[in-house]
Amino acid sequence: MPADRTDSVKQLTGGSAQGDWLPRRAYAVRGKQTYMQQSISTVTSRPMDEDASDRGYSRAMEKLVGYVQHISLARDLPGLMAVVRDAARDLTGADGATFILREREQCFYADENAIAPLWKGRRFPLDACISGWSMLHREAVAIEDIYADPRIPHDAYRPTFVRSLAMVPIRTIEPLGAIGNYWAERRQPRAAEIKILQALADTTAVAMENVQVYSELERRVKERTEELELANRDLDGFCNSVSHDLRAPVRAISGFCDLIAADHGARLEAEPELTRKLGVIKDNAGRMQTLIDDLLAFSRFGRQSLRIETVDMTALARNAVERLLAEMPGSAVEVRLADLPLAEGDASLLEQVWANLLSNALKFSSREPRPSVEIGGADAGNECTYYVADNGAGFDPRYAARLFQAFHRLHHETEFPGTGVGLALVHRIVVRHGGRVWADGTLGEGATFHFTLPKEGAQAGV
Repeated sequence: MPADRTDSVKQLTGGSAQGDWLPRRAYAVRGKQTYMQQSISTVTSRPMDEDASDRGYSRAMEKLVGYVQHISLARDLPGLMAVVRDAARDLTGADGATFILREREQCFYADENAIAPLWKGRRFPLDACISGWSMLHREAVAIEDIYADPRIPHDAYRPTFVRSLAMVPIRTIEPLGAIGNYWAERRQPRAAEIKILQALADTTAVAMENVQVYSELERRVKERTEELELANRDLDGFCNSVSHDLRAPVRAISGFCDLIAADHGARLEAEPELTRKLGVIKDNAGRMQTLIDDLLAFSRFGRQSLRIETVDMTALARNAVERLLAEMPGSAVEVRLADLPLAEGDASLLEQVWANLLSNALKFSSREPRPSVEIGGADAGNECTYYVADNGAGFDPRYAARLFQAFHRLHHETEFPGTGVGLALVHRIVVRHGGRVWADGTLGEGATFHFTLPKEGAQAGV
């Protein structure tokens, strides 16, 4: 070939006269035009190969992003390993992939996805396997021919299909393990493949730490749950004891008051003071009985599971009003009930809310010349609001927060009877449904009690 033509070919190909990227075959030069076309085609083949490689790398990175999302959702180590081993094999087109955990001075081949069995479930000394070498040296390994590399324990590989491999550590600072990829045919793992595998391993390291945190949280939750269940059993035992041990003497006190009245009626008529004292004893026994009932209800409602359904709040409120008014014959109270929005909740518990709020409203307005109670509600977007308003005794707004605390009363027992548990029970039930409760009032001018309930699917205490 003439020298000038040879130089021209070298400039175009960057190498020999035949070109570094030409196939190794002989061909005849059949004129300048044909020769130049072949040479240009040869030169442009390398950028095309590089473009294809870039596209493959981009596709692999897109896949990696998808796998990272699945990895981030892993809540236990077996689930995490299953995602990672599948990802490692898929991202590089490998014939097999393993997930190796470091256990002190050993490598535990915990999981694998391969065309044939590898070493799942086996352990090897850290200094006797390539995964251990990768962890000890904190760097990736790419081996084209495993039988030509002295770091490979050849006897362990001969029963397998493996001819080439790539190994990356899971975290380069104090590695937690390693991810291995294997090929049945001899090939040199590319730098881009190693880069993708290392990115997968780095993501896996973070996920393993998260799994550890989740496991610790689950352990603590389990312990707290067991403690709570034990406390609830103790509380149930206490409630049963209260029900049996306290109710019996209270009933006895009330019963003996009746016996005294029956056996000594004539004497009691002659001694009004004695009659009054006996009445005080019986009234306090009755109050004690009511307090026991309220305490038991307050305790049980806190632990009762919710049975969520669509509840007709208008019907619940109306039933509560009719039942309470039946216990107040001759009452002149005016009750106005508007149509209320439906609610999602436990009907039996919400019925208790209406009963307690309306009982309070009727009681505290009972001394007014023209007592009135108003019941209303509205759909307020993400929640429904309800209220009970009365024109009764009201309260000092400075102490509004105390209304919902058990046994806290803003009025003396001699003014309005009660145990101070009813509103605390209302608060507990509403909060367990995921709602809020509050009160507005002015001393001597009435009060309004509000509560909200979240709409369907938003209950907090289910």
